Amino acid sequence: MTDDLAARISALMTRARADLAELVAIPSVADPRQYPPEKCREAAEWVAAAFTEAGLRDVHLAETPDGSHAVIGHRPPPPGAPTVLLYCHYDVQPPLDDTAWTSPPFELTERDGRWYGRGAADCKGNIVMHLTALRALGDDLPVGLKFVAEGSEEQGTGGLEDYLRGHTDELHADALLICDTGNAAVGVPTATTTLRGVANVVVTVSTLAGDLHSGMFGGPAPDALAALIRILDSLRGPDGATRIDGLDADAGWDGVGYDEQQFRADAAVLDGVDLMGSGTVADRLWARPAVTVLGIDCPPVVGSAAAVPATARARVSLRVPPGTDSAAAREALTAHLLAAAPWGARVEVEPEQIGSPFRAATDGPAYTALDKAAQEVYGKGLAFLGQGGSIPLCNVLAAAYPESEIVLMGVEEPRCLIHAPNESVDPGEIEHMAHVEALFLRHYAAARA
Repeated sequence: MTDDLAARISALMTRARADLAELVAIPSVADPRQYPPEKCREAAEWVAAAFTEAGLRDVHLAETPDGSHAVIGHRPPPPGAPTVLLYCHYDVQPPLDDTAWTSPPFELTERDGRWYGRGAADCKGNIVMHLTALRALGDDLPVGLKFVAEGSEEQGTGGLEDYLRGHTDELHADALLICDTGNAAVGVPTATTTLRGVANVVVTVSTLAGDLHSGMFGGPAPDALAALIRILDSLRGPDGATRIDGLDADAGWDGVGYDEQQFRADAAVLDGVDLMGSGTVADRLWARPAVTVLGIDCPPVVGSAAAVPATARARVSLRVPPGTDSAAAREALTAHLLAAAPWGARVEVEPEQIGSPFRAATDGPAYTALDKAAQEVYGKGLAFLGQGGSIPLCNVLAAAYPESEIVLMGVEEPRCLIHAPNESVDPGEIEHMAHVEALFLRHYAAARA
């Protein structure tokens, strides 16, 4: 039976590539300032049609409070069988600098055995993984299914989280497969057990009523950009580690590690450039806060004038490890930024979204079934790793369904370069993880019988 399932999935990979090509071609960035909203609607309708064809019922678009559309559907369980939720999201990150892409970001391109394109892994590759698993199983589906594809996950505007609070029955299931992560490396089946939370702010520095000629006033005139640089620099210690007053920056990770040389390769760190901070890579990735300056508003190099800047601002993101409250972390970040202002510069800090860290319980039947499926497909059991990213929905689901098991898995692995130029996916991971998912549904049904 397992070999037959593997053969069916292998035969479906041509269709999987065609599906992914169609999805990647839709620039479903959920930010109307950058892309037309109808592109997200187009992607949502594509997902709804595909999962209807794959056997789900009453698949529909549900508008969420942030204006995005979640795609929701279900299939009732056989008598006495459990129900599994399949999650993914169809929105993607913007491509950033198109010139940094070797091939067009919204055109699926095969190169060196990988498929390139924005969303190829995060998270349209996981959509195709779900479709391939369901098509391979066909009518032989041993569990009930609920399905949701989120439409604004990458923007962090919380549409699905807010929708869920008023529609808890729609997504309730015994096991929740949150397929927006992936394996530690190609060929290493992995469940993510912890996620860092996130706390973002925008900091604005003002020093002058308006820009001034740098020749006439430069020197004594307080430079807002220089003040902002000083403030941002204060967020790191001499070794580059995040140092924010009031936050523990020295915690350790007690799970599976992350080899430093492998990390350097995965992150494409340039030769001779040091990693930031101290401790193990896993400590720094999964157990400690990490600050990133996401963007700065200031005069660009091309077109800049000989003027002292009167204002400058930056968007600052703080990743928050499990065990730290995200709201408290944002308050600490805000207080630090205000206190670090030099020369009496005026500083305003505007809070953005927060997301709480997450830790999964791994001792239930869903994890046992997933480990068995991984053994059969990869010849090795599950690895348990942390992840530095944030999925705020996980905490909302955990609060809504405290008795349900939450499993984070998927096709993304370090070489995918999600959120960066030249994002890609290994098609073998789509094939193998679709096989794992299909076997999981069988094994979980048997475990709960």
